[in-house]
Amino acid sequence: MESGDIFRVSSARLSSSNIWRNSTMEVFSRSSLEEDDEEALKWAAIEKLPTYLRIRRGILTEEEGQPREIDVKNLGLLEKRNLLERLVKIAEEDNEKFLLKLKERIDRVGLDLPTIEVRFEHLNVDAEAYVGSRALPTILNFSVNILEGFLNSLHILPSRKKPFPILHDVSGIIKPGRMTLLLGPPSSGKTTLLLALAGKLDKDLKVSGSVTYNGHGMDEFVPQRTSAYISQRDLHIGEMTVREILAFSARCQGVGARYEMLAELSRREKDANIKPDPDLDIYMKAASLEGQEASVVTDYVLKILGLEVCADTIVGDEMLRGISGGQKKRLTTGEMLVGPARALFMDEISTGLDSSTTFQIVNSIRQSIHILQGTAVISLLQPAPETYDLFSDIILLSDGQIVYQGPRENVLEFFEHMGFKCPERKGVADFLQEVTSRKDQEQYWADKDEPYNFITAKEFAEAFQSFHVGRKLGDELAVPFEKSKSHPAALTTEKYGVSKKELLKACISREYLLMKRNSFVYIFKMTQLILMAIITMTLFLRTEMPKSTTVDGGIFLGALFFTLIMIMFNGFSELALSIMKLPVFFKQRDLLFFPAWAYSLPTWILKIPITFVEVAIWVFMTYYVIGFDPDVGRFFKQYLLLLCINQMASGLFRFMGALGRNIIVANTFGSFALLAVLVMGGFILSKDDIKKWWLWGYWFSPMMYGQNAIAVNEFLGKSWRHIPPNSTEPLGVSLLKSRGIFPEAHWYWIGVGASIGYVFLFNFLFTLALAYLDPFGNPQAILSEETLAERNASKTGEFIELSSRGRKSSSERGSEVRRSLSSRSMSSRVGSISEADQNRKRGMVLPFEPLSITFDDIRYAVDMPQEMKAQGILEDRLELLKGVSGSFRPGVLTALMGVSGAGKTTLMDVLAGRKTGGYIEGRITISGYPKKQETFARIAGYCEQTDIHSPHVTVYESLQYSAWLRLPPEVDSATRKMFIEEVMELVELTTLREALIGLPGVNGLSTEQRKRLTIAVELVANPSIIFMDEPTSGLDARAAAIVMRTVRNTVDTGRTVVCTIHQPSIDIFDAFDELFLLKRGGEEIYVGPLGRHSAHLIKYFEEINGVSKIKDGYNPATWMLDVTSASQEAALEVNFAGVYKNSELYRRNKALIKELSTPPPGTKDLYFHTQYSQSFYTQCMACLWKQHWSYWRNPPYTAVRLLFTTFIALMFGTIFWDLGSKRGKQQDLFNAMGSMYAAILFIGVQNATSVQPVVAIERTVFYRERAAGMYSALPYAFGQVVIEIPYIFIQTIIYGVIVYAMIGFDWTVTKFFWYLFFMFFTLLYFTFYGMMTVAVTPNPNIAAIISSGFYGIWNLFSGFIIPRTRIPIWWRWYYYICPVSWTLYGLVASQFGDIKDKLDTGETVEHFVRSYFGFRHDFVGFVAIIIVGIAVLFGFTFAFSIRTFNFQKR
Repeated sequence: MESGDIFRVSSARLSSSNIWRNSTMEVFSRSSLEEDDEEALKWAAIEKLPTYLRIRRGILTEEEGQPREIDVKNLGLLEKRNLLERLVKIAEEDNEKFLLKLKERIDRVGLDLPTIEVRFEHLNVDAEAYVGSRALPTILNFSVNILEGFLNSLHILPSRKKPFPILHDVSGIIKPGRMTLLLGPPSSGKTTLLLALAGKLDKDLKVSGSVTYNGHGMDEFVPQRTSAYISQRDLHIGEMTVREILAFSARCQGVGARYEMLAELSRREKDANIKPDPDLDIYMKAASLEGQEASVVTDYVLKILGLEVCADTIVGDEMLRGISGGQKKRLTTGEMLVGPARALFMDEISTGLDSSTTFQIVNSIRQSIHILQGTAVISLLQPAPETYDLFSDIILLSDGQIVYQGPRENVLEFFEHMGFKCPERKGVADFLQEVTSRKDQEQYWADKDEPYNFITAKEFAEAFQSFHVGRKLGDELAVPFEKSKSHPAALTTEKYGVSKKELLKACISREYLLMKRNSFVYIFKMTQLILMAIITMTLFLRTEMPKSTTVDGGIFLGALFFTLIMIMFNGFSELALSIMKLPVFFKQRDLLFFPAWAYSLPTWILKIPITFVEVAIWVFMTYYVIGFDPDVGRFFKQYLLLLCINQMASGLFRFMGALGRNIIVANTFGSFALLAVLVMGGFILSKDDIKKWWLWGYWFSPMMYGQNAIAVNEFLGKSWRHIPPNSTEPLGVSLLKSRGIFPEAHWYWIGVGASIGYVFLFNFLFTLALAYLDPFGNPQAILSEETLAERNASKTGEFIELSSRGRKSSSERGSEVRRSLSSRSMSSRVGSISEADQNRKRGMVLPFEPLSITFDDIRYAVDMPQEMKAQGILEDRLELLKGVSGSFRPGVLTALMGVSGAGKTTLMDVLAGRKTGGYIEGRITISGYPKKQETFARIAGYCEQTDIHSPHVTVYESLQYSAWLRLPPEVDSATRKMFIEEVMELVELTTLREALIGLPGVNGLSTEQRKRLTIAVELVANPSIIFMDEPTSGLDARAAAIVMRTVRNTVDTGRTVVCTIHQPSIDIFDAFDELFLLKRGGEEIYVGPLGRHSAHLIKYFEEINGVSKIKDGYNPATWMLDVTSASQEAALEVNFAGVYKNSELYRRNKALIKELSTPPPGTKDLYFHTQYSQSFYTQCMACLWKQHWSYWRNPPYTAVRLLFTTFIALMFGTIFWDLGSKRGKQQDLFNAMGSMYAAILFIGVQNATSVQPVVAIERTVFYRERAAGMYSALPYAFGQVVIEIPYIFIQTIIYGVIVYAMIGFDWTVTKFFWYLFFMFFTLLYFTFYGMMTVAVTPNPNIAAIISSGFYGIWNLFSGFIIPRTRIPIWWRWYYYICPVSWTLYGLVASQFGDIKDKLDTGETVEHFVRSYFGFRHDFVGFVAIIIVGIAVLFGFTFAFSIRTFNFQKR
């Protein structure tokens, strides 16, 4: 017997014993009464306890046996789970019963529940923004904005930003115990209204009017704790599981007033002598105890949100596979539901959820709101009719004004009173969202005799004031809320939910958990450390390291310096780690989960043990092998010092992260801080040579204290005590003096003290930064002048005609729109614009050949995954498509449907030739000729489900680029321009032509605009066959209708279009002509026409035995998926695939396929001369053109890089002022070389790191465009590489001129030229190196890790820390392949290699450079060739890897 069966039997047995116990009281009266007596006795004992203890004890009746008294705090996991199982078995059914039981218990003793009534009166919200082309983020605008902002703050210049109204004079009341639905088209101000109600508006917005809770203003209580705002963005820590996130949230938010209420309840019950239901009693007691790690509430919320299946799955992020998008959305909701807040404001909680889940969630929220008298405002994008019916009140927003607010029952009445009627087959919510919009309003006009005029939002709002619902609302608002009626527990005045100690405990346990989950990072860092330690050990091996002269001492100093650098840089990963967690931190800080110090303390304290281990690895491995002073005391002193330095460094980087708040800015800041600390540290530039205006920097630099302490600790040791010939002091002391280091022994303790001081300082600053800085605002989409004018007009109520770029006069255009709208029939509203608009049909400018595509018996299989083989499946292949056949014809719109996992996208990928792996069998023909992939890409378009576009180009440029590369070369540019204009008209993108695309979810276009752009980009290629993968997923009803209108327009031009579609609404489904339905496992169940209102489809399925009839007004798409689901198949014992194979329909389709598989007479096979439509040269130019715009409009990358260079150049110039002309001592040469070394490493690494994310984003776009056959890999690589050259050239000029002049090197033409030449190619190869690492790795994070490993090694072998002449023979080879060493060779040899001046030691500069470094002046030419070679090599590797590695798996 399976374990499940055993469980079933035993549970049956248990339940039967329960039946006995309850029903047949009389028969076994004695025993059961005894049991009851016992329970009563225990209860009486509990009753006698004082309230504090009474609240913690309960009686738990397990299934088998005796009721026992337990301490609620010690409920086990299983006991909690069983308790909930008994209370709420199935969330959909039992939740309401459970809540009613709760309510009944509270009502029985006459307790009042705290309620909140929210009122808002005359609320106005305005934002300020740049308008038009000023809002495009080009480098020019970026610099001007910085300047302007500076001048504005000094009040020299007035601001150029224009105010933009978001909400305009809205008032209303939200009552407790009722569910309010907030509806409105996109950007009508829904989010702003919710934020205003929750008291969370941005500081930059101008707000007037008032929001009150129970008559109290926002400043009289803590709104964040009283109400919960649930945002649209899902921010969670990816490494935690769903249960852990909810538990943490519950732990931080505490229990609110639940504890006091329970105490009062318990008191009253005792007085009235009422005995509650023991299970319910335990639940309530467990729910009101604070400080538990996992409370019952968490489990309850998991249950009602349907998250139990993934409760122990990690959430995941871009890097980690985790839960699905819909589950993340529910988690965001759950995070606030576990808290005690009484008012809920939820912003679009349904995106990415299917309609049944949304219904279930809204229903459970509704039950708790109705029964427990909560307050809720929920905004939903596309509520299905059944979800819409759950709400009691509706608020309809449009253009920032409230058009209707009141009971759901009266909303249609109001619009009928205005003259608009909701059609039969239409959801009310969809109707409400469209009736205020300019494009869709007319079709609902009911009064056919009256001429129709557009009614603006303002007119609606005014009409509502006089409508009976509006009048009633106005009267209620006129009477203020009596503060005395407010329940004392309703509004919270405490800032945090639980005590500070509890908060700290919660944060510590979470941080510890995260460290365990992130252990890979720490293990990786240790491995990297061990590797570097091994290299360092073998490089500075003691057999090669005598201790006889000051030169030898210099090498030891180099080794110590490198040790310091390694230990410091090891903290650099803190930067990225802390920034990744910042968005979540800001969210939780603003919700008042915990204060900043409770977050920063654990991050610091818990990392200390790791520091101990890391530093121990380094010191224990290297100390004796390098041959430092062999005294154990000094060994441990070095260990202690490095501990403090490591702590100081990670504190510094954490602070930088919190200050930068964004990875690019923080990296720049971080490098800056590091550079200042390093250069001032006393090794690169000795103390005696620091200019007096930088001396403060020297005393401030934490590195200086470390460097000094570690040097003193080493060079005052026994082995350095001997006095060399002709000298008076010990070797160690004279070395320290020559390098400008204090030779006194107490400097060791000064260094340790200073480092510990800095540890505390940086961590304190980190906490301050966390507490007082806000996250960067996400840049809003760009306002065009038109949008602004329209918004302001709607505020004043004028009706303005938008300029249509001067192609038609406005009156003509208006009449045309009116004509086309009135002639459309009701049901085909998504359908095409009909006869009246025939002139559109006359044709696109470019002719195309209508083609049909047929496929017969397609099979697709992949290799069997290892997990399935492990479960004992023997086959080698897993078949995803099992012999599907069909045909798609011109002018027919086909829907490809099926449950998820049926193989819709798979079939499309196979037909479009997009699959990169797997085995394909079967035959595909294009208009009768066999399909050839090379030519096919030229006549087909494929719109992917994810909209991938270059973020920094405008919509028009994107289309221009696509058309340029994909239309045949014989099309001249004028025709091409006309064609693009037509496509933009067709897809309704004309108003957005100048808008930047932006990154999805961050800035730029909205989802639905992106979708239309994706379609347009394919359309400008003038394809005959278009595949679309889920064109409507993630859009609200209105956006989906716009996209479908686009698709329909496309089909009516006579192209062949196939769409996969997930969950179409009735409107959308009616737009399709044919249906191709797959069942799970990849077999077809229905292939054929839909008929009007899907009549054919319904007829076909209703004829099958046992299939239930469709309900009136029900969505045929939903019905069809329901009746053909696997569970239905099992219930009816029908195989739908078999039924189809035996039907008349199947035979008709086979005949059609046969007919279409033979070429019609007089046609010839498609043939193109070349694989790509444009020549190689044009491809290169097009790619370069696009990259140019991408770079010009990406100031965070390009401008920041130039600013960074300028700053460093000025800093270096002032630090190394006039050092180039000094040539008296060896130290002078070291200083000059130090300046070159520091600059190369820092600016180079900065270039390489900042280019990585840019290339990574462009690469995903490249995959899509290459698959579409726009260009081959080389032109793309060419564009990406060539565009860097001018930017790097400018960077070199800026740096070179400033530094060369200020440091005062020799002003001869050749030396200056060599300096610029080496700098330019060095920066170039660093940038290309960054690109190359991205191209060979799957994602930028891995690229960053790999490249950073190499920087450390390059640094070591650069020839500055240890010169080539002193490198042991077994590492000499690496010196020769290290690019940095060649750069330094070139720079030093070209500057000093030919100088005959004498040093204080008596040798010439030329001789010293040759003997110490091994640099020869006559070799500079070869060095130049080598460096150019390195840059070219990296560039080519980039191009080659982009071509050969494809990290996209399909």
